[in-house]
Amino acid sequence: MAGESVTSADEPDFGSLLRGLRLEATLTLEGLAEASGVSVRAIGDLERGRRAAPRPRTAAALAEGLSLSGLDRQKLLTAARAGRSDGYTPVGVQAVPQGMPEFVGRQRELARLVRLAEEMSSGRAADGLGAQPVLAAVSGPPGAGKTTLALHAARRLADHFPDGQVVVDMQGLDAEPPHAGELMTGVLRALRVPDKELLRVGAQGRIDLYRQTLAARRFVLVLDNARDEAQVRPLLPGSGTGIVVVTSRRMLTDLEGVHRLPLDGFEPGEATALLSTFLDEERASTDAGELERIARYCGYLPLALRLAGSWLAAHRTWPARQLAERLAPDDSRLQALDVGDTRVSTAFGLSYRQLSVEAARLFRLLAVIPGPDVSSAGAAQLSGQGLFDAEDTLEELVETGLLGVAGDRYRLHDLLRLYAGTRLRAEEAPDAVAYARTAVREWLLRTTVVAGRCFEPGYGAPTAASPGDVDLSSAEKGRAWLQAEGANWLAAFREAAKAGDHAAVVEVAESLHWFSDEWIFWGHWPEVFATAASSAKALGDTVQEATQLNYLAWAHLICEGRYRDSLVDSAQALALAERAGDTSQQAWAHFYQASAYRRLSAYENAADHMARASRLFASADDLHGGLTTLHGRALVLLQSGRSEEALGAFQDTLAFIEEKSDRLEVHIVTFALAGIYSGMASAYKELREWDEAVASMRKSTDLSRQTGNTGMESRHLNALGGMLLDLGRTSEAREAYARIVSLGPYADPQTVREAITRLDAIDAVAEEEGDHLVADGCRMAEATR
Repeated sequence: MAGESVTSADEPDFGSLLRGLRLEATLTLEGLAEASGVSVRAIGDLERGRRAAPRPRTAAALAEGLSLSGLDRQKLLTAARAGRSDGYTPVGVQAVPQGMPEFVGRQRELARLVRLAEEMSSGRAADGLGAQPVLAAVSGPPGAGKTTLALHAARRLADHFPDGQVVVDMQGLDAEPPHAGELMTGVLRALRVPDKELLRVGAQGRIDLYRQTLAARRFVLVLDNARDEAQVRPLLPGSGTGIVVVTSRRMLTDLEGVHRLPLDGFEPGEATALLSTFLDEERASTDAGELERIARYCGYLPLALRLAGSWLAAHRTWPARQLAERLAPDDSRLQALDVGDTRVSTAFGLSYRQLSVEAARLFRLLAVIPGPDVSSAGAAQLSGQGLFDAEDTLEELVETGLLGVAGDRYRLHDLLRLYAGTRLRAEEAPDAVAYARTAVREWLLRTTVVAGRCFEPGYGAPTAASPGDVDLSSAEKGRAWLQAEGANWLAAFREAAKAGDHAAVVEVAESLHWFSDEWIFWGHWPEVFATAASSAKALGDTVQEATQLNYLAWAHLICEGRYRDSLVDSAQALALAERAGDTSQQAWAHFYQASAYRRLSAYENAADHMARASRLFASADDLHGGLTTLHGRALVLLQSGRSEEALGAFQDTLAFIEEKSDRLEVHIVTFALAGIYSGMASAYKELREWDEAVASMRKSTDLSRQTGNTGMESRHLNALGGMLLDLGRTSEAREAYARIVSLGPYADPQTVREAITRLDAIDAVAEEEGDHLVADGCRMAEATR
């Protein structure tokens, strides 16, 4: 229970003063404890404001340990006396700890609490009766700064609720937290209810007295560190003009009428700002880059950041780089964040010990997941549970604040992942860990192959049940799984290559060939196909080596714009395919040669290789290859300046699609059509047939959007925006560029950057024109006077 009085605004609180004097004396917490005889824990509580001030004897011991004399000694002892109270808090005085850490970040959450308070205080009944207190629940993982936010909010809200700001430590993580009656008595004492009144009503009447007292007050009540809903409910006032802020690692989902404020780590800028508060301005500026590294290693978690900041403050002559290097290794990071008696791992352990056996085991095993998050199906493979049991176990981890959730994905905070790894090594047998790791890897690779083949000609959606409770009944669902699990299956793919499982590597890459068109800007296709080419070579499979080299040529060409590297890849593929006598891969090699030469403006070479590819595809009766070369021929004509001929070639390609539609894969046709209409738009633009150009570009954009190909949609929108700007249709162009920016992480990054630049330019012109209109209006008004 917090019940401390407020020191003068002009005087530093005891905790801040003690910390400043300790750092000035270049003493660690342990060093001061040894010199003074006061425990590390007690000193830490005083500095962090968990105790407002010590007893006089303790204050004197600390002054001796710091070797203080004269004015400094007097200031410390005066602050100690000012911070002590008689155990009661007069009504209207904040009962909030004064040694709180400096508040950084959380402006959105704080603004929401202030807004709720303003709404409550402005709409209250005249006598305060009949009003319903606002209830806000602040939840989040250990170390997210829930208490700091709640206490700072209590201070900010004092003007709205001047009859008392009371903080109750619910001690929810203790083995035996205090019972409701004890906590109610503490609140009543903090609100200056006389002891004789407490004795008069007795234990049975205390609940009614508690509710009557709060009903007549304008109050802030912080129920900090709550265990669960059952512990909170008895302390919720039924009426009154006030706000109750509950903090808990649990989400407290069974509480009704709650305004929820879930917390996670800071934004990167907030994290570095917090670290900077521990340094002087010059050092913070000099070490800005290292502070960003430290913040990243701390996972932007407020507790970890404060511990790192304390280390920096205690080692004022050491460069921040030294702490960054201590934090860099995963296996020692948690230990490096131990400062005095405060440990990140201890904070995590309090929640871990509350888990059921099944949840604790799954939490440990989540350290095995290679990517940043996991699905319930992945968790089931990891733990050996059924899907529904795994979902229940995951939700228990979410409820206790050890796991984050976004949609149907579950994510461990970086530091919690490291902590899970320590529990895994301590509590699981090595063979059990190896078995879980293998089970997840094999499931990821097996599901990747099935999902990728949704896009392969001749495969389509699987007819049998999908692996591991994953619904892959359509190409769209296959795309969603491959993108959501991208980091995980890529890690499993790398592990397979490292283990020499070359057959699995080639199978995965082969299954993803056509899907790669759907996710061009992922960023890892060159690695996937280069790895598969090496595996195919190790297997002695010449055709597969040529195949994967052709895919690599595509990746270098389309994904990275490395045209000459693409030429090298496709030339090697062509030589291998000719040696193996494989017509299809010879055709694809010529096609990629043509595509690279086209982008290098070597149009004669491009046309020659495209014609060779077309003949080879025809001899192999490969309709999809034939469609690709028809489209490619039209692009060669377009880029060589033969727009009229290019339009005719695009029309021929459309006729081919219509004629062969019953033998062509729908998603391959849709992808081709988006490219064809984009090419036709460019041809119409060159011919200055603007209406046709815009109409064709809109078709291209719509097709990409309908199929979920966000990368190509962003590129087609960019081209559409450029056409509309050329036509002076600025508002429509702005809509196109704004749409690009809203597409999210699957858009082409370069196109997003260009769109932002265009939007800024459009808005700047609009603002300037608006200023001119205002000026013209003023001049006109002046002239008519």
